[in-house]
This record gives sequence, C-alpha cells and structure tokens, in this order.
Amino acid sequence: MTEIDIYDRSGQTIGQVELSDAVFGRQVNEPLMHQAVVTYLAARRAGTHSVKTRAEVRGGGKKPWRQKGTGRARVGSSRNPVWRGGGVAFGPQVRSHAVAIPKKMRRLALLSALSLKNKENKIVVVDELDFSAPKTREMAQTLSNLSANNALVVLGPEDDNALLSARNLPKVGVLSYNGLNTYSVLRHEKLVITKEALELLEGVLVNA
Repeated sequence: MTEIDIYDRSGQTIGQVELSDAVFGRQVNEPLMHQAVVTYLAARRAGTHSVKTRAEVRGGGKKPWRQKGTGRARVGSSRNPVWRGGGVAFGPQVRSHAVAIPKKMRRLALLSALSLKNKENKIVVVDELDFSAPKTREMAQTLSNLSANNALVVLGPEDDNALLSARNLPKVGVLSYNGLNTYSVLRHEKLVITKEALELLEGVLVNA
C-alpha cells in the first residue's frame, strides 16, 4: 500500500490515504497503453469523409466520340478519373475507424496508466470539491492551490457543480470516476481526484 497526502481546497494537507496496489501499484505496460490510446482516438474519428466516384459525378452519359477511326484513345465517359471533372478513383468513403480491444486489455491499460501516475507522484487527492454553484474562477483557484493547472479532475457522482466549474478551464479535463480512460489519464500532467471518487474507482477496478 502507498500512502499519499489528502489536501483541502486551499492546498493544505489534512491527512493521508492509502492507494490500493491492485489499482495504483501495477507494472507499467507501455505497449498496452499505446494500444488503448490508439483505440480511443480511432473511435473518436467521425469517418464522414467521402468523395464522388465516376458513378456519382454529374454528367458523362454520352460517349465523347466514336470508338474507332478518330486516332484518339478510346473513351466511354467524360467522367472517368483521368478526365478533369471526373470522379475520384480509390478516394475516401464513409466508414467507421473503430478498432476493437478486449475489455480486459482496456482495463489493464487503465490500471497501468494510473500506476504510472502514482510512480511519478502525479496523483493529488483532494478531500472534496463541493461547490454551492458552478464557479469556474473558484475551481481555477483551487487547482492553482494544488499546483495542478494541467490536470484531469476525477469526480464522484454528485459533483455536478464541480464538473461545470472545471469544464471550461484550459489544460483541464474533467470526468466522473466511472468514465475514466487511459487516454485522458496520460494526456494530462496530474490526476486530481476527490476522496469519494478514489474510493469508488478502487471499488470498481478491484472488483472488475
């Protein structure tokens, strides 16, 4: 078990908490993390790119000239790919870029990313982020007090005001504990997590 400090919103240490070795003490597997990141980014691609083929381009219904006797190359349509205004050969079409990855591998990649953050001492546990109303300025001040201006903020299920307070800050990502993924963990310098979210996250990942 690894013990790290718990901070309040002013950046003062108010206690300590133990991190589960089953979640934060794993061996770091870089190839697996890379595969998980590639899968995540591939799934984000819209795949709506498309060009028109010779069958879809307007015009070209009439044979430009007779087959033989002109001295020119035979051609059946003015919309074939070698003509100006013709269709595109082998161009991009609408498709899904999603890449499949087994659930166990995705989970192990997340555990590896969390363990890497722990190894680098980049995990900040905060007692609570209970905002009475969405206040971006207060969230920015809190993260500044925690020296975590480039951070992924991980929240519990009831921290709606904290989520709204953090989502517009530059270099700051915000997720619920059950939406955590390898890409988001690695993308930010630090991981700021509430005590409640830490307990829930460990419960989910240990029992998965």
